Amino acid sequence: MLLKALMTTYQQRIESVLDTYLPHHIQPVRLHEAMRYSVLNGGKRVRPLLVYLTGRTLAVEDNVLDIPACAVELIHAYSLIHDDLPAMDDDDLRRGKPTCHKAFDEATAILAGDALQMLAIQLLTNKTSLDINDQQRVTMINTLTTAAGSRGMVGGQAIDIDAVGKQLNLAELENMHIHKTGALIRASVKLGALACHDIDEIKLEKLDHYAKCIGLAFQIQDDILDVESTTEMLGKSQGSDIAHDKPTYPALIGLRSAKQMAQDLVNDAKASLANFDDKADPLRELANYIITRQY
Repeated sequence: MLLKALMTTYQQRIESVLDTYLPHHIQPVRLHEAMRYSVLNGGKRVRPLLVYLTGRTLAVEDNVLDIPACAVELIHAYSLIHDDLPAMDDDDLRRGKPTCHKAFDEATAILAGDALQMLAIQLLTNKTSLDINDQQRVTMINTLTTAAGSRGMVGGQAIDIDAVGKQLNLAELENMHIHKTGALIRASVKLGALACHDIDEIKLEKLDHYAKCIGLAFQIQDDILDVESTTEMLGKSQGSDIAHDKPTYPALIGLRSAKQMAQDLVNDAKASLANFDDKADPLRELANYIITRQY
């Protein structure tokens, strides 16, 4: 399977890029240790993979995609640190290891998340590490910051917090996850596309629709795994959504309907790539992976 080989290649590549740009052995040492601990602790690296696979679809060289891929993963890592805090989800495990605030302390975890945000933007603004034109650079920065802010991921988290213990309807649940999970996944695809010098609007729209569909499917699968998987497999506390009385797709529409909804979204995502050639096959395979993964 082409995707499996590419996932291994790009996971190794992004690990190396992240290791290069994360500060090491310099003051403040404890803060930098917390940043590296939270980023270089495994993970599926789906968001960087989307950057690379989208760029590959559009014949963009991998070295042009390294910084956008790194930036989006840093933003994702910061969000996980903050999500795990006692004031948020109060989780003890992340990727099978103690969460950042457990391994270090709460204040260091907050600062590590803050610093990772700034490092992501710093990398995108650094002309020596990212060789693209100014318009591409500005659009990339706007794409990532919008996706990460109050109209994207952070806004979705705020909705999530407010929804605890409440009964949301399907439209409200979709709106929450389009922001909380979907925004950064859509940004990942767009960052890969924006690395192409001559991307046209039609292709960009089709890729964005693909990303919107798989972003929602990704969250539905997360909800399903919270019911069906184990703590050992997930690397975090299984059943935490139920324990925190959070609204989920299985709780709202049932497990079978949730699985069918995820499959329908994947079918829609792949249909949006109909006019792309076989270079988009890894994106098609990734859509399938989104709802067949077990963690």
